[in-house]
Parts: sequence; structure tokens; C-alpha cells
Amino acid sequence: MTTATTSTFVPEEFDASTWANLEPYYNDLKARDVSTREELEAWLLDRSELDAAAGETRANLYIRMSCYTDDEGAAGAWSSYLDEIPPNQKPATFELDRKQADLLEKFTETGDRLDLLAKRTINRVELFRDENVPIETKLSKLDQEYDKICGDQLVEWDDEKRPIARMNVFLQDTDRSVREEAWRAVADRRLQDKDKIDDIFDEMIALREQAAKNAGFSNFRDYQHKHMERFDYTPEDCLKFHEAVEKHIVPFKRELDERRRKNLGVDTLRPWDLACDEHGNPPLRPFTDGQDLVEKSREVFSRLDPGLSQLFASLGDNMGPGKTGPTDLDLDSRKGKASGGYQYERPRSRTPFIFMNASGVHRDVETMVHEAGHAFHSMLCAPEPLAPLRDYPIEFAEVASMTMELMTLPHWDVYYADPKDADRARRAQIEGSLTTMTWLMTIDAFQHWIYLNPAHSRQERRDQWRHLMERFGGAESWEGLDDQYENIWQRQGHLFGVPFYYIEYAIAQLGALGIWVNSLEKGVDTALAEYKSGLKLGGAKPLPTLFETAGVPLDFSAARVKTLVDASKREAAKLPE
Repeated sequence: MTTATTSTFVPEEFDASTWANLEPYYNDLKARDVSTREELEAWLLDRSELDAAAGETRANLYIRMSCYTDDEGAAGAWSSYLDEIPPNQKPATFELDRKQADLLEKFTETGDRLDLLAKRTINRVELFRDENVPIETKLSKLDQEYDKICGDQLVEWDDEKRPIARMNVFLQDTDRSVREEAWRAVADRRLQDKDKIDDIFDEMIALREQAAKNAGFSNFRDYQHKHMERFDYTPEDCLKFHEAVEKHIVPFKRELDERRRKNLGVDTLRPWDLACDEHGNPPLRPFTDGQDLVEKSREVFSRLDPGLSQLFASLGDNMGPGKTGPTDLDLDSRKGKASGGYQYERPRSRTPFIFMNASGVHRDVETMVHEAGHAFHSMLCAPEPLAPLRDYPIEFAEVASMTMELMTLPHWDVYYADPKDADRARRAQIEGSLTTMTWLMTIDAFQHWIYLNPAHSRQERRDQWRHLMERFGGAESWEGLDDQYENIWQRQGHLFGVPFYYIEYAIAQLGALGIWVNSLEKGVDTALAEYKSGLKLGGAKPLPTLFETAGVPLDFSAARVKTLVDASKREAAKLPE
């Protein structure tokens, strides 16, 4: 690769929110003569900087919109961006991709460091269709509608209107009647919007089906598999993975549910019995607010690893209530904030942003260390000069995050002064690392069915959801809650904004469990060194190589699932219930 690592092609201060600003740079790259390997490297570096500058603007607009869905200015800026930039940028990007594919074929040989870049570029060229550009814009705006609906969902509780995320604490109450009341309040509030959400989803399905057909595919599942650059496994491999989880993890989940039922002393386990402590202990309270969570997490990472500690410290303080940034962290739940959590890398500054809806429950700790893992990934591969080689595959991105949920376990006493509370949290994390895969399979299998049967009715969709819940779900009873049961899927934002992005969590969970088991067998320092070596590669190597560099195989066979389940169960059994 060229010795140059920086580009001056795009001005340092650059507004990529208008096509008038962006277009000259795309035209320059399209017209530029490239006749040597050295000129190709300079062209790639300039294109990388343009893509990063455009991506930075997109990131900042999206972040602002999701932090303040009720801010007309933020929402309007994001909507205007979607109207103007992607419809113009995508065709221009396609032209650059076509030129890039030709140049890479001309000036590289097998075994070149740019092999994977060439493969991805050719894949994009093969998939691009002009007629899909407005479809993709419409899908983004429908997802924005979904986010707005979720951000506006408030529950009346104790004479206060609360965001749904802030109801989690009541679902952990030791009083079963309080839990039930809180659960029903949340579920009923969600149901008020079920028809609007169904409307959005129906339109999304139709648009995605059309996009797939435009690209020459018989269904959106196979189109999306290729679009997501899943070069190293097939849809059929995913279906076999479903079966492995059904065989080796679903029974374990149901065993844990039966243990919970007995410990709670109830005849029948109900949905509002799943988040509380099964021994009647009060809910875990790991922190007071977002800033307290940040400070405690700094201590956790300082104990775990000096290098990771420095990276986390560089993120600064939480935005907090009433603050407006700039910042790298916005953690507290509030009205008008989109649901969920994410880490978004701003590709030109190469800095991460962490978004979540903390409400003071243990699940927020898991989210914090999870998103920190994503941030570490962004920062560790930041020295790579080419943006597309920093663009790591999702399956490995989630290894970065899920590994931190497990590797930080010995230090969770920072969040919990009482050793019994720390052990409760640790055991729940280990068991949850396994049982969460049953939900992951439910969502992934649901998507396979949806997009292989795009003409289904809403009732057929509800019936299929019920079937999958019976296949992968737990032992709780939903008697009398048919409407709530059949519409749980609507809370899963991935179905709306990033279709088929979910099996990656399960593949990555196996990778994270493998690194954690390595830490137990080979030592923490060795496991972390391998982990960081994998993260530093970014997206410059194929997925199997990324896993191998991190010390684990890319293997989600039934045998591998069983091995990791058995190891995790042994470690969980060492901790008190």
C-alpha cells in the first residue's frame, strides 16, 4: 500500500449535507486518470476521505435525530438529508464502484492486501440498481417514522409520564402485583400503536420485495444475504444454527424457567415474572444516573486492561439531562429519545458515539460494556488509512462488544458493593449469554419466514410468530394475553431499520464465549491480546481470519454450540443462584 496515510482531497471543514457540496468531488474521482498502482493508491485514499466525510455528516445528523426525535429541527434535517443526499449519492457511488472494480482488477494480483476490497466492490456493482435508490430512501423514512412512534410512547405511572425504558425498574420489583401492573401498562401502551407499526412494516416488506426483484432475486432474504456481504456462510447455515440452538439451548432455558418458578413459589410463571430476582431479593441498583455509570465503568476498564482503560477514558462524560453536547455519550432515558442503544462511529474523525436509554437497572450495565466494546473496535482499527478497510463485518463487530460483557465479570463489584449482588449479576450474565440466543433465533427465523412469504396476511404473521415463540420460547404462560403475545416482535427495532441484522449477534456470541473460555484456560492477558489483535484488523481480512486472529473459530455447528454451552454451564454452577 502507498506510504501516504492521509489525504487533503476534501477540506478539513466540510459540510456534506448538500449535494452541491459533494458532487464536485465525486465528479473529480470519476474523471481522474489512473494509470499506475501508485495513482490507484492515491485515488483510493482520496475516495476513502470523501466517503468518510460524507459518512460523518450522516452520522451526526442521525445521532441528533435519534437523541431528540421530538425536535423538529433535528428531525427535519435528517429528513431533508434523506431526500437530497442518498438519491444523488448512490448513483455516483455506483459509478465510482464500477471504476474501482476495474482499477483493482488491473493493478492488483491474487493475495494482494486489497483482495477483499475488490470482492466487496464487485458485489456492490452487481447489486446496484438505479430504481432501488428511491426505495431505499423511502425505507429510511419509514424507519424514522417507527423511531418517532417508539420515542413518543409514554406510560402514566405515579402521576408521571415515563418513557417505556424507565419502567424496567418496576418489572424487577419484589411485589408481584407491582410487576404485573407495570408490565401491563407497558404492553398496553405498545398495543395502542400496533396498527400504525403494522402499516409501516407491511409497506417495508413490499418495498424490500420489489428491491430484491429489481436486482434479479426471487426473494429479499437471498438479496439481503448478498447485500450484507455474507461471503462465508449461507442462509441454510443459519437454519442449521437455529436447529443447534433449539437442541442445546432451548432445553436449558426452560430448565432455568422451571427453577425460577419454583424459587418464586408460583404455580405458573408469567411474563412479569421474568425480570425480577427469583429469590425475592430487591432489584439490583448498579448506578444512580448516566454519569455515575460512566465513572464506575472507567474503574472497571482500568482494572481489566490499561489499553482499554485509556480508550474508554477518552470518551469523556455523559451528555446528561439538559446538556446538548458535543459529546461521545448520551446514556440517560428521556422523553423524545429513540428506543434502544447503539454505538455509531463517526468515520472521518474516527470517534465513536454511544447512545442508550439507561434507567438504573442491571441491563444498563450490560449495554454500557457492550457498546464500549464497539467503541474499542472503532478506535483500535482507526489507524487503517482506508475507510472501507476499517469497515468490519457485523458478525465480528458483535464479538468486540459481547466479549466485554463476559471479560468484565470479575470486576462487577465496582457496580455492586455487596458481593452477593455481584455474584447474582455474574451468574445472570453467563446464563443470559446462552439463553438470549433463543430470542436471537426467534427473530432471525421470523425474518426468514417473512421474506420467503412476502404476501402473508397480518394474521398469518401473528400465527407464525406464535409458532416460533413456542419453538424457541421459555416456559412462561401467556394465557389471556394473546394480543400482547402475538405483537412482541414490534419492539425489535432491527426488523424495521436493519433487516436480517440479528443472526450476527448469535454468531458473535459464540465468538465471545470462546474468547471468555480462552481467558479461563489460557489466561486473561493472552485472551485480551488476541481479542485486540482481531479488532485492530478492522475489515481488512475475511471473517474467518478475524475470528482466528481473536483466538476462536468461525464455527456455529451443533458440536461447537454444545461445547460452549457445557463450558458456560460449568462456570455458572460455580456461582450461587
